[in-house]
Amino acid sequence: MPLDTRRSEPWLERLTAHEARQRLEHERSSRLTQLQAIDEADESTSQPLLSAQKDTVHRVLKEIEAAFTRIQDGTFGICRGCATAIPVERLEILPYTRYCVPCQRDAT
Repeated sequence: MPLDTRRSEPWLERLTAHEARQRLEHERSSRLTQLQAIDEADESTSQPLLSAQKDTVHRVLKEIEAAFTRIQDGTFGICRGCATAIPVERLEILPYTRYCVPCQRDAT
């Protein structure tokens, strides 16, 4: 959903810039904790598995940083595929997403 700093239409829920930043900060913090846990993992854990996990976490961290940039430039919550608003429910679950569900299916 597009960002809105006011809540003038209660039936039309929007994610404010502040709420989006909070969700992204939480996601970033969670991913950094994951990285720390991977780094502290036991030597008995498969190294290829750890490497793949680290790669995935680093990819998500890059997506989170890109979402912060989209907040700044005003494109956060707009689907990169079809240019429509991404539903707030999707942004609550995956705040760094760039696509609505139909476009995400097409992108993968």
